[in-house]
Amino acid sequence: MMKYFFFLFLLLLGCGSRSTLQPKIKSVVEAVYASGFVVSKDEYQIFSQVDGYVTEILAHEGDLVKKNQTILIIEGQQQTARYHIARENYELALKNNRKDSPVLLEAKAALKAAQSKLAFDSLNYVRFENLWKNNATKQTDYDRAKLSYDNSQSDYQLQHNRYLKIKDQLAADLATAQNNLRISSEESDRYVIKSNFDGRVYKVLKERGELVRRTEALATVGRNEAFYLQLSVDELDIRRVKENQKIKVKIDAYGDKIFEATVIKIYPMVNQREQALRVDADFSEPLPDGFSGLAVEANIIIREKENALIIPKSCLLPGDSVMTADKIKIKVKRGIETLDEVEIVSGIDAHTKLISK
Repeated sequence: MMKYFFFLFLLLLGCGSRSTLQPKIKSVVEAVYASGFVVSKDEYQIFSQVDGYVTEILAHEGDLVKKNQTILIIEGQQQTARYHIARENYELALKNNRKDSPVLLEAKAALKAAQSKLAFDSLNYVRFENLWKNNATKQTDYDRAKLSYDNSQSDYQLQHNRYLKIKDQLAADLATAQNNLRISSEESDRYVIKSNFDGRVYKVLKERGELVRRTEALATVGRNEAFYLQLSVDELDIRRVKENQKIKVKIDAYGDKIFEATVIKIYPMVNQREQALRVDADFSEPLPDGFSGLAVEANIIIREKENALIIPKSCLLPGDSVMTADKIKIKVKRGIETLDEVEIVSGIDAHTKLISK
């Protein structure tokens, strides 16, 4: 008898722990949870293409920069020496290629002397030729005048060719020196780190005097007034996410303010470590201030419905059924679900009293 009363007590206690309630009519939203960060648009890291030391930092974290504005300068001793040599060679070649350069003036002087001698020997040869024809001079004198004339012609042609060769060689030397200087300058440009666009320096990763190795990250630059969301969505939920879906976003830095955004891109590659996929979204309104890297929590809206019949999930029994206050089990059809609630499409109405677990 005592066992019977004890069992009855437990049964009554179990029944007493259940409460009854009625479904509610309200709006319901089905959403997929996502987390991530605020990122400035076109944000990128600048990597070093050279080895050297940081000699100047001309833009610091938070500074606004213009396109092609120098952020920092790296110096490499070998490259600096190569550039100076290329510069000196170019300046020398440029000087030698001028009309008044010593090299050309010397060649011109030699050519002019040969030309003057040729003119003199030519007149002398004509004079002796006339004398010889008139038997007024010796054959040897005529032959000597002719030989001088022939030699002057050869020497003039030699000096003329030498002048043209020197001129062409100086022009070629200038072109080579100019090309070497251009190559050296382009290589030197790699030591001058510049911004690719108007934006903001969000991070500088090196200090002045610090050693830099090739492929090391130097700084992070991004747009100043344009930001987007970089979100992670669990791979189990990703098939429910589509482009152009609306998002409700909460950013801790802005308190309880809720921002709105829109899905713009879904990436196909799964992050193996997080078992999640990347989803990018654009803000529907400008983001205050200019902070990149802020942590966010977001709900990607899958479905919304006004005036839906809603019950707590605690009322839902296995097999999609509910238990009424009259102990009648009713089969129901589910609709939109949230973390704690579920929409009932058919089976009960707003007046049905239910037993909650």
